[in-house]
Amino acid sequence: MAIPARSSQPGTFFVTSATYNRRRLFQVASNAELFIATLQEYRHAGHYKLHAFVVMPDHVHLLLTPQAITLERAVGLIKGGFSHRMESKFPIWQRGFTDHRIRDREEFETRREYIHLNPVRARMVDGAELYAYSSAYRPGSERSTSAAEAGKL
Repeated sequence: MAIPARSSQPGTFFVTSATYNRRRLFQVASNAELFIATLQEYRHAGHYKLHAFVVMPDHVHLLLTPQAITLERAVGLIKGGFSHRMESKFPIWQRGFTDHRIRDREEFETRREYIHLNPVRARMVDGAELYAYSSAYRPGSERSTSAAEAGKL
């Protein structure tokens, strides 16, 4: 059975991409920080609006709206840009990614909450605002620490 083609229609998407063989690449703080820097660089360049993100040890979740480019191109910039900056001789990402088009405001809020609570559900932190590799992170929050510093990754 063929995989259905992605639509090139504009919209907001919930995107998930995993590291190659689910390797815990982002367990290393410098790797997670480099991914976030890459994500923000392409956002600042105007390629997409970034509504929410979380960098977990072996995968990422994004909520984004591509701007004048396709979703495939936006994800390609992010994954390819990060891979280039990593300068690794080994594969970084599993091929492809999963996406889900956001239909309405309620679904947008549900997906954003899912993204922000991912490290809480994984028992890496007690509150979403405490996880340093997420758009929910609030520096200076009580007990604020990165998961790597807490030794929970």
